[in-house]
Amino acid sequence: MTLRAQGFLGAGGRRGGVPGMLRRIGAIQLDTISVLARSHELVAYARLGPIPRERIERAYWHPGAASAFEYWAHAACVLPIEEWPYYAFRRRALRSRGVRWHTVDGRACAEVLARLRSEGPLTATQLGGAKGGGPWWDWSQAKIAVEWMLDVGEVVCARREGWRRVYDLPERVLPEELLGREPADSECLARLAAVAARALGVATRADLVDYQRLNHLKTAKDKPAKRVDESALAAGLVPVAIGAPGGTAVPAWADPGALALAQATPRGRHRAVLLSPFDSLVWDRKRTLRMFGFEHSLEAYVPKPRRVHGYFVMPLLAGGRLVGRVDPVRRGKTLVARQLSLDTATAVEPMARALCEAAEWVGCSSVELGQVSPPSLAAPLAAALP
Repeated sequence: MTLRAQGFLGAGGRRGGVPGMLRRIGAIQLDTISVLARSHELVAYARLGPIPRERIERAYWHPGAASAFEYWAHAACVLPIEEWPYYAFRRRALRSRGVRWHTVDGRACAEVLARLRSEGPLTATQLGGAKGGGPWWDWSQAKIAVEWMLDVGEVVCARREGWRRVYDLPERVLPEELLGREPADSECLARLAAVAARALGVATRADLVDYQRLNHLKTAKDKPAKRVDESALAAGLVPVAIGAPGGTAVPAWADPGALALAQATPRGRHRAVLLSPFDSLVWDRKRTLRMFGFEHSLEAYVPKPRRVHGYFVMPLLAGGRLVGRVDPVRRGKTLVARQLSLDTATAVEPMARALCEAAEWVGCSSVELGQVSPPSLAAPLAAALP
């Protein structure tokens, strides 16, 4: 159910291209790391195949009418533009808190708004520079101001230029029917619970909370489980139970459409593909371990001597299972699999195919193997590569 909901099984996952994929999974996480490509490109590639990277970028951030915007969901994410009103609960919560990371200068906010009104869309660099001259989080006053106004909805980011956010006023970006809509928290949470269930097929209470980081449900003074269930019922989700071998059933919620598909004859081929470590199929580490028996963690921010699998570890999805992982890098026209591990010998051919397809997509003409685990599979894997 989850593989179909996430677009990895059957032709339905390719319907509507990048915009259709974004609506189905609800949120695509952004990250600055670019190894083969940036994560938001890898997410589209994993589901839609080797479509041109420029086409993916245009689909997210095309210069015409906005179809997506950036905001805080599971993390910093690209989100469908029609979901703008339903993040009002988070905008209100941030405004009431009054600060996120930095102390906000009201005068700087007024200056930024005045410039956006008079000059049109601007990046942080154009507003006066993003950095204050110190370490990573030493933001300039203009950057602090514009990010705060992004948090509370006074500005919108609906496109990027050279990986820089372009900030604009809501009235110039949002469709007229979305402007001024302020759904109550309960309506927002029900909507986002529905989005999470649609993207996951079936989900526990914890899964629903984690997918969009619905902290209102987690930290409510009344019983959090009750709040999750109320939101799920309001969303029209179906109560189910997930069985565990030798264990007790776990209460969960299912998307009605996913349930209907699950009861039909399964159709469609599985993708054999490398996943971004930020892909929504695996971004919840506990769920990934529970569903696939696969321990997945991002080691990019772990000191090199302490890394187990590598810097940017991409899980291999094949036959509906996570059966291996690789830490790739591009060196000229060669994709180098610096560190690679396979669970079984049956994963050799899917890994070889996934490496070759990824290499061709990013403009590499060859694949080079580094350390392979277990070592006994190094020769068969090398033989499977062209």
